[in-house]
Amino acid sequence: MAEKSEASEEDTTGASVAAQSQLPPPDILEIEPVYEALGHSRRRYLCYTLLESTEWSLTDLATKIAAWENDIPEHAVETTQQKRVYVSLYHAHVPKLVDEGVLTFDETTEKITAGKHAEQVLAALEAIGASLDSHQETHARGEMNEQES
Repeated sequence: MAEKSEASEEDTTGASVAAQSQLPPPDILEIEPVYEALGHSRRRYLCYTLLESTEWSLTDLATKIAAWENDIPEHAVETTQQKRVYVSLYHAHVPKLVDEGVLTFDETTEKITAGKHAEQVLAALEAIGASLDSHQETHARGEMNEQES
């Protein structure tokens, strides 16, 4: 009977080692945080902008997003529209993406840059992008202050 107990312990240990070897390395973001990062249109927009440029100011991004959400050129964005988006980015969306390692945010300069997991999230975004909102991607990757026709 003791032999059966030892054998089953070996099976259990072998199974747990095999399961652990199938887990992604710690430097790879799991799928749930990727979907969480892309779960809101403003976070997707932030990610799309990283495809175009590696550094953005929070103010510039707030202006771009306000223009996209209101379907107006960036120069026509009102201060209240820009501030509403800015507050949302500053308090909700940027911290979530920073926590997931998608972005880095310098509190002093308010500059946003790609984080250690940005590449993985951007790859997922590019793979599913057109099915989410192709207009959003086009706008996010466009030049600042570009006149819309």
